[in-house]
Amino acid sequence: MRHHRHRPPVVAALALAGALALAACAPSAPQEDAPSSAGAGATAGSDTLTIATTTDVVNFNPLIGNSRSDYWITNLMYPHLLSIAEDGSKEPHLATEWGYTDETHGYYEIRDDFTWSDGEPLTAADVAYTMNAVKRDAPSGTFYGQMGTFASAEAVSDTRVEVTLTEPDTSLIEEIGFWGNVVPQHVFEPAGSVAEFANDGADGGWVSAGPFLLTDVQVGQSYTLERTDSYPLVEGGVALPARVVYRVLPDVNTEILALQSGEVDAIANALPPAQVEQLRGTEGIEVTEVTGLGYAHMVYNMQNPDLAKTEVRQALAHAADYEAIRTVVLQGQAVSTGSSPLMPVLADYYDESVTEYAFDPELSRSLMEDAGYTAGSDGMFPVTFRLIYSLQDSVTSQWAQMVQDSAAQAGLRIELQGTERNTYLAMTNEGDYDIYAGNFAIMDDPVTNFRLSYLPGGAINYTYVDDPELNALIDEAGVTSELDEKVDLMREAAELVHEQVYDNVMYTQNLYMASSSEWDGFVSKPSELLSIVNPVSVASAHRTDG
Repeated sequence: MRHHRHRPPVVAALALAGALALAACAPSAPQEDAPSSAGAGATAGSDTLTIATTTDVVNFNPLIGNSRSDYWITNLMYPHLLSIAEDGSKEPHLATEWGYTDETHGYYEIRDDFTWSDGEPLTAADVAYTMNAVKRDAPSGTFYGQMGTFASAEAVSDTRVEVTLTEPDTSLIEEIGFWGNVVPQHVFEPAGSVAEFANDGADGGWVSAGPFLLTDVQVGQSYTLERTDSYPLVEGGVALPARVVYRVLPDVNTEILALQSGEVDAIANALPPAQVEQLRGTEGIEVTEVTGLGYAHMVYNMQNPDLAKTEVRQALAHAADYEAIRTVVLQGQAVSTGSSPLMPVLADYYDESVTEYAFDPELSRSLMEDAGYTAGSDGMFPVTFRLIYSLQDSVTSQWAQMVQDSAAQAGLRIELQGTERNTYLAMTNEGDYDIYAGNFAIMDDPVTNFRLSYLPGGAINYTYVDDPELNALIDEAGVTSELDEKVDLMREAAELVHEQVYDNVMYTQNLYMASSSEWDGFVSKPSELLSIVNPVSVASAHRTDG
């Protein structure tokens, strides 16, 4: 997402709202119901599950989607090879086995019981086609952003895909398996480039291999999906609700009112922290804790000559009161990462010796003076930095104001520019900001995350950093198979990111989701992208007995 390069928004700017007591420890993992028992005793019926969202679908093609609603709805039709556990490790989904046969060759074994809704079987040919087409056509999306070392895929049988890499990469197989949807070759191939195919249902509707099939779209109002004939990942082999309706509502407060009145049965996006305790005690509403695998951060655009100076980035980092933000805005429902992109939840990698940037306005002033700036008679330095954020992200909107206020104490002017979400994503894509404020929903694999965030050309390199020492550490970690060696390299890389302020990670948090107590069977998965609206969960949901 940068000037002169077509860069996918990926998982950035997805609003997080969550849980955790404020403490110097990692977020705890909530208990997760086993999918095999989620719908035990329930049978497929005629009920409609209505889910609230605040955004319309931008892309129906899952290979180019960037909106939360895109992800939630297309995931109900186009399966992923792998799922994810609370600690970021990968679990079976469409794939039953995966790995490497040597340094530059990997594989997936997939299930043989998935069928597209038009009767065509889902086979390894669909998987290989999807991967090769994404690599060839470079659609703007998370999937393509993960494929730097991917060369080609081949279906060697109906259930086995073999992948060739351009160079050793110990992260590729799991990451493209988790982030990439599988699409039907017989539908997408005739349409030409997967980067240009709208997949908007105009030519006879959609085809699904998930638990539901999109059948009706009312832009600005609703998206209706009907149950498919087969979904092998749930008990009984078919979804329990007859249909799912995503209702588009203007904001989270309207969503909550609709949940309380019974107009909707669940809310797809996480609850704002201030609403959690109130709703937890509200009769008829269930609040579910979901593990957060992401973080909130600020990034300083080094294309700005002022921000290219390390001392200026350090001054800005020391001009924010992170503890106050977590206490006031997050209601104590977040923890520090030590200002490091290696979060506590990534237990193997987390390094507690890396400490959070201290809020110290006088240190900030000193650093600005070291960088050659002199404060005026009003105590303010002669520079202004424009900070962008999404107005749909209520949490970031609040802490952005606090960042502006605390920076002023250090003589630093920050101009806030909150915009509608799609405008914000476009500005991010163009590098049209001095400071980017937002969230990453899932940062599950450190090597992949660092490649995307800090390597030149990385899809979410919002700082525009190109540090040869950092590049070398990330590259070496990517080809290292020994965990201890990989951890040491990534910790060294994280220390460099911290020291040079190539990223300013502010907190990580678990999330809280709300649903009606008249529904049961939801299966929690980590992050807001999956939460209780992941395909297995939605397919397992059913009305209670009374």
